[in-house]
Amino acid sequence: MEDFTVTTPLWRWQSATAPAAWFFVTIAGEAADGIRMAAITGQWLDGRKGFGSARVEANIGDTHWKTSVFPHKESGGWLLPVKAAVRKAEGLAEGDPVTVTVSL
Repeated sequence: MEDFTVTTPLWRWQSATAPAAWFFVTIAGEAADGIRMAAITGQWLDGRKGFGSARVEANIGDTHWKTSVFPHKESGGWLLPVKAAVRKAEGLAEGDPVTVTVSL
């Protein structure tokens, strides 16, 4: 089992036509390459899913959850959505540096 840990800012995306916003961290660099290789070779649960996503377990602080990471064209890395319950539990706001570990 491989784990990948990065520290990166929490950022917000909002559609021009929808009131809801989504919050993400971007996983880039060597961690992104490792996730890509694990997803391609099928090591990460069921491998790649819809939108080229890979299923992972994520950990921020004391909060653990199962989710997916999604390819991010602009950075060449992966996007990890950070849901409201995680942000609230960990006291996170837009722009905060987040240390996240993703694993199988």
